[in-house]
Amino acid sequence: MCPFTSQIIHGDCREKLPELEDESIHLIVTDPPYFLDGLDADWKKGKKGTKRATGVVGSLPVGMKFDPKQGIALQAFMTEVSGLMIRVLKPGAFAVVFSQPRLVHRMAIGLEDAGFEIRDLYAWHFTRRAQFKAFSMAHFVNRMDKTDEEKEALKTKLGGRKTPQLRPQFEAMILAQKPRIGTFVENWRVHETGLIDASASLDGAAPSTVMTVEKPKRSHFNGHLTVKPVALVEHLIRLFSVPGQIVLDPFLGSGTTAVAAMRQGRACIGIEINGESVCIANRRVAIDE
Repeated sequence: MCPFTSQIIHGDCREKLPELEDESIHLIVTDPPYFLDGLDADWKKGKKGTKRATGVVGSLPVGMKFDPKQGIALQAFMTEVSGLMIRVLKPGAFAVVFSQPRLVHRMAIGLEDAGFEIRDLYAWHFTRRAQFKAFSMAHFVNRMDKTDEEKEALKTKLGGRKTPQLRPQFEAMILAQKPRIGTFVENWRVHETGLIDASASLDGAAPSTVMTVEKPKRSHFNGHLTVKPVALVEHLIRLFSVPGQIVLDPFLGSGTTAVAAMRQGRACIGIEINGESVCIANRRVAIDE
């Protein structure tokens, strides 16, 4: 595969990753599904043939229908996928994995159980106003079998308190590393992996664990629910790889990693199970070429 190109593969990464060569990838940047909203086999929200808002589980906001089994399922899924990812990475290579904050521990354990070393935790910080998802109790009080006076008294006692969800302003990113062979220098001499480019910067300062980049606006043809900023992924690619190397995204979504890799002079292999997202990714790459 030549540098500056993208190969977008339609399929389940659990089936497609085994087709890649051992130790052929220099960096993984990816945003797996978080198992929050009952994703179907195509990683769509809700049941097949239905659409559902990203902040809703069933008819309730996320958090109102809290199910610890979501995290357990995510951990098992990530352990399986991480085992496939670590095989294709070169020794010492990094994987940057986005995670919903409350499930980051499950994501990290899945990576670690597959053999990755957890090196750090980063925050993608955004200031653009996000939805405040805390849910009022008034609706539920009104449905209780109590007199109007008792309901009003209970509402007063509650004092306007809501479910425990503050307005989100960051997403977590796990930095995992495949164990290197020998020292940092020895591993770099053979594989050119395992060290960071400390000159890569978002704001002129030394790279830090908090990366502030605004959420992207949706384009007229890209309705993907969790599009990441190209500038953020470009920064990650600069930090953890070298021009001409190969970046892999097993959950390509609408193609942000492919676009960012091309802009930074890296090749990209992207795997995406959802056919609609594959079409969007191909279109974005074609526009950017």
